[in-house]
Amino acid sequence: MFRGATSLSLDAKNRLTVPTKHREALQLECAGNLVLTAHPHRCLLLYPQPAWEPIQAKMMALSSFDKQSSALQRLLVGFAEDISLDSAGRLLVSPVLRDFAGLDKEVMLVGQGSHFELWSMTAWRAQLEQVMQDEGFAMPAELEGFSL
Repeated sequence: MFRGATSLSLDAKNRLTVPTKHREALQLECAGNLVLTAHPHRCLLLYPQPAWEPIQAKMMALSSFDKQSSALQRLLVGFAEDISLDSAGRLLVSPVLRDFAGLDKEVMLVGQGSHFELWSMTAWRAQLEQVMQDEGFAMPAELEGFSL
């Protein structure tokens, strides 16, 4: 299970060092074989390859004649890249995906249970600010009665 938000820096070769606390789990779960892809919120999604495969299968089972489905297929599957952790626990973020998410030197790696989100620091702060200012924030119906 991946959780927690970590501020990281891309190095001069556009590599990202995965925090030590997640490296061992990624090695055990997928031998460091990952999938990095685009998300409609302009962040990137980082999945262990075995966790990604059923998602891709579901996406590709959707009709390519439906505009919304084919747009999601193009985004999620079309941008998907197989990547591997190197011996130092780093992963390379391609120019295409860096450009899509507006990644610069400072990034946020945010655990989401089965996967991670990778945000530019600017976009991360902006979306957090939006959530905090949204007085009309409504819980999804499936969380009705949920309490922290």
